[in-house]
Amino acid sequence: MSDEARLVTANRLRDGVPVYFGPGRTWSRSIADAVVAGAGESESLLAAASAGPAPLPVVAPYLIEAAVASGRPVPLSLRERIRAFGPTV
Repeated sequence: MSDEARLVTANRLRDGVPVYFGPGRTWSRSIADAVVAGAGESESLLAAASAGPAPLPVVAPYLIEAAVASGRPVPLSLRERIRAFGPTV
């Protein structure tokens, strides 16, 4: 990964919907609610998202690269943009 900002995403356990790790150890369907971390903080953000009693409310949390545009995170990869905003036309 490059030195871009990062955030944590996963799929919600009960229905598979993409979700994003937010403040207060919450999960949100909106990427706008995601906590954005710098490269040096991203591993601890992932550890926080993966912590807690089993079963977690999500499956396989992982880090993605993002840019912050107009105060909102925007995924850098096409795959993650589709997960966050829906199919391309």
